Amino acid sequence: MTQTAKVKVVLGRNNYGKADVRLFKVFRDQARHEVKDVWVNVAMEGDFQAAHVLGDNTDLLATDTVRNTVYALAEDGLTSSVEEYGKVLIRHLVQAGPKVSHVRVSFTEHLWQRTVSDGQEHDHSFSRLMPKHTAWVEGDGQSFTVMSGIDELFILKTTQSGWEGFLREGYTSLPDTNDRILATVVTAKWEYLPGEVDYDVVWQRVYDQLLSTFGDHYSPSMQNTLYRMGEAILTRCPEISRIHFSFPNRHHIRYNLERFGLENPNTIFHADAEPYGLIEGWVERVPEGGA
Repeated sequence: MTQTAKVKVVLGRNNYGKADVRLFKVFRDQARHEVKDVWVNVAMEGDFQAAHVLGDNTDLLATDTVRNTVYALAEDGLTSSVEEYGKVLIRHLVQAGPKVSHVRVSFTEHLWQRTVSDGQEHDHSFSRLMPKHTAWVEGDGQSFTVMSGIDELFILKTTQSGWEGFLREGYTSLPDTNDRILATVVTAKWEYLPGEVDYDVVWQRVYDQLLSTFGDHYSPSMQNTLYRMGEAILTRCPEISRIHFSFPNRHHIRYNLERFGLENPNTIFHADAEPYGLIEGWVERVPEGGA
């Protein structure tokens, strides 16, 4: 049988690491405990040509070693924000891996709040919240790029929202409205300006401002609310250079009860799952001296 000659190929950009490492830490240095509940993904880049092309694993860190490192460094390294812990992991992996030159670490931190008993917050009992603190850290062990974010934040307001004056053409069926339910699931991420940052403090400020701005105005569109949120957050958080939002529009449609001889004074709705509108965009700080 005649063999077909192999096509010439080269190895392109590649990485390997460990995904979905589920790290939980309890801070027991005081009677009032704290917790960190973090899912970690690690991707290493470097000189991995021989492993791919020749099957030579010399000087390669095992992904099992990467997993163990996430847990082993957490006692002394995870003492504040996950963003700072990302820098700890990157420094170690670049130093430990002879062929590693760059590392990317992403975090999904599940947030917990204290339960309340007899009006008092409990010292060591918690319930998990829906919103998540996300973060991405990458670098070569000397310099780092950091982004933080929010995921799965469900927000809704029952009035003070509308959608009017939009284009009408042959396939338009949606009526104008100046009183609708506005609901979405926030995914946000932001980049930092150079300088020292207390990442947990900034995250909380972004979270608080996002909720405040969502409810403080009449929203003629999700687009306008996106812009207002970005403007308010950049005003409050001088550490941030720009912020990105992704807003799926979770439609709540007034249900037709009149066909059954019943009234619906804008109180009964069908929460529609799909399809849905999706509004996304960056809001960016204008550099000093810019327009």
